[in-house]
Amino acid sequence: MIDKRVASAAEAVADVFDGATIMFGGFGEAGSPIELIHALIDQGATNLTMISNNCGSGQVGLAALLKAGRVSKVICSFPRTANSTVFPELYRSGRTKLELVPQGTLAERIRAGGAGIPAFYTPSAVGTPLAEGKECREFGGRKYLLEHGLRADFSFIKGRVADTHGNILYNKTARNFGPVMAMAAKVTIVQVKEVVEPGTLDPESIVTPGIFVDRIVAIGNPAHESELVAAGASYP
Repeated sequence: MIDKRVASAAEAVADVFDGATIMFGGFGEAGSPIELIHALIDQGATNLTMISNNCGSGQVGLAALLKAGRVSKVICSFPRTANSTVFPELYRSGRTKLELVPQGTLAERIRAGGAGIPAFYTPSAVGTPLAEGKECREFGGRKYLLEHGLRADFSFIKGRVADTHGNILYNKTARNFGPVMAMAAKVTIVQVKEVVEPGTLDPESIVTPGIFVDRIVAIGNPAHESELVAAGASYP
């Protein structure tokens, strides 16, 4: 089996290219891979498409990536939160495009992409502006919209612990989009607090099998977005 450890976050994201589509795990700060995101800012890739639940808070993590001008399009469910200081102005000025997707639909589009399902029908967003331009069909007397599966070049996710083969456990609800995003990307990069030897993890407890993970990097003391925002931190 392959040892999937890399030495640093910088090494983990070194081959991200301009124009890449990247999925970022996280629900607010829960499960947000801040160290990988900051390493990506340092790396310099631009014209990115960002697929995520939200657009970050303050001026760290996803918000910092947007502030750096690296993202040309966002596909997400919650582009604005109480601490949004970056994305609203980028959107109003036309510098960053937005594809707004209902949260359940976003999760299913990612899951479908990872499962090799090109498209599916859902009743979500029927009769709203989000239905514009989408195929609509009726099943059992109810209208449904055609939505397409999502795939990405890379996914950045955050776990609690991994073994060297890339099997991942998460910290409770911080798993959120992590498992489906790991399946839907060509290259999955995971930051974890701890890396253990194979056989240490209970096989029945593993959430994301190593077959879906390409690189793992140990971040022993990961940052917490809310603490950074409260302190007025900005990256870089």
